[in-house]
Amino acid sequence: MSERIPIKEIPAVKVHQPDASKHENAYTPRSRIYVRAVEGTLETFRRFFGLIFLGVFALIPWIQYNSNQAVLLDIDAQRFNIFGLTLWPQDLTLLAWILIISAFALFFVTTFAGRVWCGFMCPQTTWTFIYIWFEEQIEGARNKRIKLDQRKMDFDKFWRKSLKHFAWVTVALLTSLTFVGYFTPIDKLFIDFFTFNVGFWAGFSVIFFTVCTYGNAGWMREIMCTHICPYARFQSAMFDKDTFTVAYNPTRGEKRGPRSRKTSYEEIKQKGIGDCIDCNLCVQVCPTGIDIRNGLQYECINCGACVDACNGVMEKMNYPKGLISFTSEHELAGGKTKIVRPKLIGYALVLTVMISLLVVEMMTRIPLDVDVIRDRNALYRETNEGLIENVYTLKVLNKSQNQQTYQIEVVGLEGNKYIGLDKVTVAGGEVLNLPISIAIDPYALNETVTEFKFKVSSIDNIEESVQVSETSKFIYR
Repeated sequence: MSERIPIKEIPAVKVHQPDASKHENAYTPRSRIYVRAVEGTLETFRRFFGLIFLGVFALIPWIQYNSNQAVLLDIDAQRFNIFGLTLWPQDLTLLAWILIISAFALFFVTTFAGRVWCGFMCPQTTWTFIYIWFEEQIEGARNKRIKLDQRKMDFDKFWRKSLKHFAWVTVALLTSLTFVGYFTPIDKLFIDFFTFNVGFWAGFSVIFFTVCTYGNAGWMREIMCTHICPYARFQSAMFDKDTFTVAYNPTRGEKRGPRSRKTSYEEIKQKGIGDCIDCNLCVQVCPTGIDIRNGLQYECINCGACVDACNGVMEKMNYPKGLISFTSEHELAGGKTKIVRPKLIGYALVLTVMISLLVVEMMTRIPLDVDVIRDRNALYRETNEGLIENVYTLKVLNKSQNQQTYQIEVVGLEGNKYIGLDKVTVAGGEVLNLPISIAIDPYALNETVTEFKFKVSSIDNIEESVQVSETSKFIYR
């Protein structure tokens, strides 16, 4: 064992520090991004799409259904009213199904078209672009905003900054009031808030979400996408070589560099120069401040702003469009994108099955729930007539939004004497606690514990009658 194991000496690894002079315009988390305005097909579609969802978000709480707020997620009352559907804590499985389906829908869309949710539908992106629009209208275009920030404070700068932040706070406040209006009656909320009569928790929620919206869309912006949102971190697990993402075509674009517009496209190709003129507009319009020419990056939210900017430059240069486009890795390598593939089919099948199960569960859902609670003070007692009596409390939950009348019957306990109301009326979305007693001759009981059922049936509409049976126990000795 005296022989030494031969060791190969490895030279010390030389660490190459980045050259700061070559990266003076590189993005860092602390730098300020001045987003340049862009026009184009994708930008028009994104604005149209965003306005639709913004309008839906703002209008839904104001819609009335049966003289009530159509969508009211009342946490205090522990019930969610969604038009004609009322969900209770007992219906948590429905909510779980909806959340799972939403997650798989997101996975399906991401596998097919990348992070289009982030670029076109995410509230963070939508509100950020709204705030940027106010910046452009009040402070001017990108270059004017840069110069304004570099300037010392004067009256012009003061009123522009003040007006901008006032607009931001106003948008944040309206957003917060609308959001809180999903959880408390919105018409009363607006009146109470502006008359200073709002309750503590409603007022606190409005102020809290106002600050969050103002901070996220006004100040944090891309930091939410690049450092806080977890979706940017695990999105790569859903990507494959056929996923459509915003990408730069280096084969066509390199070698990049400026050139005269008078030089024809044929002359450029003969000299071996790429289509990219290195104008950096793709960087200036990016809300996260990245250079798409460096390849796929987790900061990219697939908003397509760089696509419109590049297509505009290509059009002015009389070059073919599509140097930056929604494409796949296979297509960039010269192949064809496979739209139908096992991964996408798998997501689609799972999504279809889950949606079908949700529909079946909602169609078979019974708008009535009954719970039986035995008296905990005494298992049984003997009446003056010599009968054995058990005391119960029936909790009858009317899950519908209309008043219902119910008939209560005892099934499976022969010779019983029912003491209490056997017909009750319960308002829509309400719970009725009904104390009742059941007495029986002890000679009619063969066991110390006898199982039976409470049968509760609606009697208002025989054709659409619903009934629920709940098992309980009658105890003697």
